[in-house]
Amino acid sequence: MAAAGRLRRRLLLLAVPWRCSPRRGAAGCPPAGQVRAAFLRFFEERHGHRRLPSAPVRPRGDPRLLFVNAGMNQFKPIFLGTVHPRSELAQHRRVVNSQKCVRAGGKHNDLEDVGRDTYHHTFFEMLGNWSFGDYFKEEACSMAWELLTEVYEIPKDRLYVTYFAGDSSLGLSADEECRDVWLCLGVPASHVLPFPLKDNFWEMGDTGPCGPCTEIHYDHMGGGRNAAALVNQGSPDVVEIWNLVFMQYSREVEGNLLPLPQHHVDTGMGLERLVTVLQNKRSNYDTDLFTPILDAIHKGCGGPRYQGLVGDADVGHVNMAYRVVADHVRALCVCITDGIYPGFSGAELVLRRILRRAVRFCSEVLHAPPGLLASLVPTVVEVLGDAYPELTKNADQIMDVINENEAAFQSSLERGRRIIERTVQQMEPSTNFPAEVAWSLYGNLGFPLDLIDLILEEKGISLDSAAFNELALEDAKRKAGGPPAGQLEDTNTRLDVHSLAQLRSNNVPATDDSPKYAYTLGQHGQYEFSPCQATVLMLYRDQSLQKEVGAGQRCGVILDRTNFYAEQGGQASDQGYMIHLGQQDILFPVESVRLCGGYVIHEVTAVETLRAGDQVQLFVDEAQRLACMTNHTATHLLNFALRRILGDNTEQRGSHVTAEWLRFDFDTKGPVTVEQLQQVEQVVQDVIKRNEVVHTAEVPLMLARRVQGLRAVDEGYPDPVRIVSLGVPVESVLTCNSEAAMQTSVELCCGTHLLQTGAMEDLAIISERQLVKGISRVIAVTGRQAKQAREAGQCLAMEVDSVSLRMKKRSTSIPEMQNLSKEVGQLTKAEEKAQSMLAKHCNQPVIIDTVPADSLSILMKVVNQLCDKSPGTSVMLLSPQASGEVLCACQVSKNCLPEFSAADWAVAVCTQMEGKAGGSPVVAKGSGNAKGMQGALTTALEFAQSKLLK
Repeated sequence: MAAAGRLRRRLLLLAVPWRCSPRRGAAGCPPAGQVRAAFLRFFEERHGHRRLPSAPVRPRGDPRLLFVNAGMNQFKPIFLGTVHPRSELAQHRRVVNSQKCVRAGGKHNDLEDVGRDTYHHTFFEMLGNWSFGDYFKEEACSMAWELLTEVYEIPKDRLYVTYFAGDSSLGLSADEECRDVWLCLGVPASHVLPFPLKDNFWEMGDTGPCGPCTEIHYDHMGGGRNAAALVNQGSPDVVEIWNLVFMQYSREVEGNLLPLPQHHVDTGMGLERLVTVLQNKRSNYDTDLFTPILDAIHKGCGGPRYQGLVGDADVGHVNMAYRVVADHVRALCVCITDGIYPGFSGAELVLRRILRRAVRFCSEVLHAPPGLLASLVPTVVEVLGDAYPELTKNADQIMDVINENEAAFQSSLERGRRIIERTVQQMEPSTNFPAEVAWSLYGNLGFPLDLIDLILEEKGISLDSAAFNELALEDAKRKAGGPPAGQLEDTNTRLDVHSLAQLRSNNVPATDDSPKYAYTLGQHGQYEFSPCQATVLMLYRDQSLQKEVGAGQRCGVILDRTNFYAEQGGQASDQGYMIHLGQQDILFPVESVRLCGGYVIHEVTAVETLRAGDQVQLFVDEAQRLACMTNHTATHLLNFALRRILGDNTEQRGSHVTAEWLRFDFDTKGPVTVEQLQQVEQVVQDVIKRNEVVHTAEVPLMLARRVQGLRAVDEGYPDPVRIVSLGVPVESVLTCNSEAAMQTSVELCCGTHLLQTGAMEDLAIISERQLVKGISRVIAVTGRQAKQAREAGQCLAMEVDSVSLRMKKRSTSIPEMQNLSKEVGQLTKAEEKAQSMLAKHCNQPVIIDTVPADSLSILMKVVNQLCDKSPGTSVMLLSPQASGEVLCACQVSKNCLPEFSAADWAVAVCTQMEGKAGGSPVVAKGSGNAKGMQGALTTALEFAQSKLLK
């Protein structure tokens, strides 16, 4: 009676209305939803953890990941020490959640294994609890044992635990501390097993936080046997269910391990495996996470029921098909909901392959009618919707995306089959199918490789596999090329975990960057930026903190305060310079600025010795800053206008702000029309004309999130957080039940903004396209660039109208139509290239550059467009051709005549390339040899400077 009373009290505490363990039969076993809820409540209510929602499966701020593939991904800034001390994330000590995870593509790629067995998945749920510098091994193991054996009532004799056996090559001894904890908890010594580095040492990556781990394994057979010999041997009878990682080291670039300044605990238990144990099943697919979906598949295809068969027993791969479709539709639902759509690169490409793999198994194995995959979405929502309500909200959109992509795939399959048939008919007898055609089918149409092999096999033809593999290898090498230019500076601006800890232990204060907001409007409406005086606290070079850096060395400079804006929130960092106080003639150019763990790192190349303690004065590049402020405020306005015209369901998916342009990505149900874009522009222009005041204030994060109509993206915000409100004071939008934020732009934002919208002058959307189905990207410019873009658009429209008129007047012979079509294409290309060049060389008196162009006429049109958009600018463009020839076209501003002649300019440059040129004083063109192109560019600049400086 006493034992029964204790169990009742335990279940009442956790509000778990079930009693089930692997000792009992299947009847009355806990549903998966209750298993998940019990885990979360156990840590939240009994052990004081904060329950957090799952992060989206689209990674935030980690371009190396395709998908969130582990529960710890969203906590990386804590482990690395880079989390901002004022952020919400930095306040966490104990956390619990159930994280949506996808492992497909990249390092963790389970895609091709899914369906072949009963436990691999693309999408899965990871139950996890974390300690950030709070409890460690003893408490973590004790909590895990209590949950498994007392709450879930798993028999203790079926559980085995492993610990790290040590590694002499790294100088690491066995984790006897962990072993002793398990023994103290009553685990028999025969069930506490040591394993080497590959099994029981967890690492985040090639470098970074790492440490020993302890795993808990479950014996499905039981019966009093000792299954220790089967642990970590790949036996389906003894499986790992929980991994507890003790992060206590950091792997350095050189490969050595250093102790972390703060210890963390990161645990992960797959919900699917846990439910399999608690529901007395041997297959994840036999649990209630999958059986409703499998039943829906059977109902939709009308074939034989799912029987759980694998390998040779699964005749016709019918059971494999059930598993593939059930797994993949779960992954599709979660990814599409979180903003990842089938596409052509990165995560989107992987999702396209998942969808197409599922469609093929539906049609070719299950012989299901089109649309089966999308018809399963309501069942997935029924299974997962309570835990992840965003699935319920987006169910219709998920079905639309799946149906549209399935139809597109079927069309690609038909087209691919026709290409194969035509290629086979043109082949010589006894030859292999050309690898280039197969690669094009695979890369461009997404035609499955195994289907190519199957079709060719039916025709008795072989693929040239060696040549195909060579093409695949070349593609892999191209994609795995070195880091893009501009990323090498990270070593001087990304503080490592040990340097961050050293700064904090030495009580070096976080950088006060509030002076970045210290600017005002002068008497005549001009912006006035105050210089900022600061003290050098520390220098950072070669991943170490230094007190002194010599002349000519590149380094990061940590100051006590700064007026420079560090790159964050989508806004590019400031540029400018610093000087030693009292030494006006020696400038230290600031090339980039980054925020790391609350410290603002200024990247400079020292022109003379820099030392900690030096007094410096900082000057931002005012023109660049003002342009960024203008475009950032314009981004907020654009966000508001898009929601007003396209509907409140229009959500921001990303943005980037530079001095030249702004980019904005957003959800869209369908293609955005020209009329809608014009309406969006008009909404923005109306606010510009009203010259609304831009209100800002820092408020507590919890208070800010209560604002109705608040626009916020999925990212970590500091607490307190800055609110930016256009035209309405922040106090008004914070008022209880206020709907003021519904009528204007109100966002959480750390960026720098205009003080009044009138300074924006104008906004023009110069590009709109769908990145993938359901997400559109617009690029816009402001101010004088917007005016130039409109004028260029009007010129282009007039030229297109001219072509249209000629098409109507002339006969429609095929050669004439082809020429007109080519001319329209050239006009479009010229406009696109000119817009790109203008953004690159904003406000320059001379533009000299290289640009790809199909012909001299297109190159000349780009030059013409540039000069039309930027009066007063002289332009020369070179275009290298595949043949080794270099095309040259130039135009000189009439303001520079007669000293500066286009014909003379072109002759000087083309002569350098052993070529010829000719033209008038205003425009000229020519060509030369690619071998002399670098010298020609130098000649072009020197010639222009010699004429303009006269």
